[in-house]
Amino acid sequence: MKNVNLTHHFLVAMPAMVDPVFSKTLTYICEHSERGALGIVINRPTDMTLVNLFKQMGIPQKDEQQESVSVLFGGPVQLDCGFVLHQPIGQWESTLSVNQEVGLTTSLDILEAIANSEGPDQMLIALGYAGWAAGQIEQEMAQNAWLSVPASLDVMFGLPLEERLPAAMKLLGIDYSDLSNEVGHA
Repeated sequence: MKNVNLTHHFLVAMPAMVDPVFSKTLTYICEHSERGALGIVINRPTDMTLVNLFKQMGIPQKDEQQESVSVLFGGPVQLDCGFVLHQPIGQWESTLSVNQEVGLTTSLDILEAIANSEGPDQMLIALGYAGWAAGQIEQEMAQNAWLSVPASLDVMFGLPLEERLPAAMKLLGIDYSDLSNEVGHA
């Protein structure tokens, strides 16, 4: 599994994943290099809505339609920081360009733009991120903790949260409900 680059891939938590933080999660990998990996869990909502986040941050908003938009649990690292996964990339103050289409922004200007209905066309807002040290994600994959599949923007931005994990598995031609917790031995 050396020299694999999982940037712009989904990580699907296998049914045997015992870590409750990642059990039944779909994680979008924003960056993967020899130094490690950074991802955002894209299918686990928090109790917070976008409107509540704006209120907590003192950001005035124009768009009341955001009342039902959930803020996601992006991962266990830096839970006090907001991360906006979005398309198109745009010109925000602090953006990691994942590829030509997707950006990950941590600066306040994007949240202010979203509150004013001037944000990116498609976005997910999360608190925290998932991080792996050098070689850790490869080791976990070798232990069958994760499956990977190239990411789909339709799955990430176009589906309800509860449909994202099964849809990512279907990209592999697998029905998630058919997976077993048992490890096979030949």
